[in-house]
Amino acid sequence: MRKSPFLSSLWATAGLQLALAAGQVSPTAAQEAVTDPLGVIKIEKGAPIQIGAYWVLSGPDAALGIDSRRGVELAFKDRGGEIDGHELVLNAQDSLCTPEGGQTAATKLAANPATIIVLGSACSSEVVAAAPILWKAGIANIGTSASAPKLTAPDRGPGYQGFVRMIADDNAQGAADAEYIYNVLKKKSVVTIHDGSPYAEALQGAMVKRFTELGGTVLSQEATTPTEVDMRPLLTNIAALKPDLVYMPIFVAAASQIIRQVKDVPGMENATLLGSNGLMSADMIQAAGSSVVGFQFTYQDISPEALGDGYTKFLENYKSEYGEAPISGFHSNAYDAARAALDAIDKVAVTDGEGTTYIGRKALRDAVFASKFDGLSGRISCDQHGNCAEFKPAVYEYTSDDVSTYETGKNPRKVFP
Repeated sequence: MRKSPFLSSLWATAGLQLALAAGQVSPTAAQEAVTDPLGVIKIEKGAPIQIGAYWVLSGPDAALGIDSRRGVELAFKDRGGEIDGHELVLNAQDSLCTPEGGQTAATKLAANPATIIVLGSACSSEVVAAAPILWKAGIANIGTSASAPKLTAPDRGPGYQGFVRMIADDNAQGAADAEYIYNVLKKKSVVTIHDGSPYAEALQGAMVKRFTELGGTVLSQEATTPTEVDMRPLLTNIAALKPDLVYMPIFVAAASQIIRQVKDVPGMENATLLGSNGLMSADMIQAAGSSVVGFQFTYQDISPEALGDGYTKFLENYKSEYGEAPISGFHSNAYDAARAALDAIDKVAVTDGEGTTYIGRKALRDAVFASKFDGLSGRISCDQHGNCAEFKPAVYEYTSDDVSTYETGKNPRKVFP
């Protein structure tokens, strides 16, 4: 049987580490033994292990990124805050949920020669721009909530070969959303609204495909922009089509405007709206006001019973650390991304007798792609294209317009399944 290069490198690394521990290999020999086609990172004794990250950390969608950052911070804490005597340091950039923000963040992270690996982002539009910049520098990128299918498609470009994610793609969610609309809500005609982002376009496209297969009718696929304020012209056009439901997998700013204005448009007073997973945050309540009550959106199932065995303890730690319940829903995915990164570093890092650590960049990427563990968000098992998670569908509904009552599972509460 031929040994895989990845396993061979792990066995070699393990043997070298044992030899170092026994005092059989000098620091110079350790440095010479760690080779990698993409380069080797050298971390001097006492220097930190720098892990980069990029999420939306400001603006109306900031809860998505802040919640993810907190998940990573708790994963670091659970790991003891260090590996092989090197402190774990998170360098998180605000990438604004835009391609430009992703490009800027990735450029900063790639320019830092001490960046070991990068976590993020919250939005697919950020990753589209960022992942190729990072991989050109030999830096692997573990996605926390970016779900556009093209990021892990078999035919994705070479710039995305370093990208892997701990969340299911939009094809899985789109199909589940269509089945909820058609089979549970019994809606037979829809209009969709996207905002031009890779996430929204892909998700509404996947929903449309499955909805049509089920026998539903798609009356129109409309577009808006993330910053549009006056939604009345759009809603007036939709009213003329008389859909059973309007499906809008968009973000807080645009979605809240639609929710506020829809009842003022003739023919839309009793319209059924359905959002998706960009809308799980207290910011949605703040932006939509009283109109948010009763609004439903699809999401991954993040109820404690649907997640990993350690989730209840994680929630206790989250509340203790930050003084509040999780402010969005991707903390568990981010925690698992951090775990995958730290496990991979543990596997491939070689630390010599003087405390200097060496990490091969391609070896680290390959170790991440080999991740298999029972995570906080569920079972993690990565394939060759970087898909690591399964999608568990759920639907949530806002029950109050009091921002102080925001708590996942209560406001919004899970209404399906």
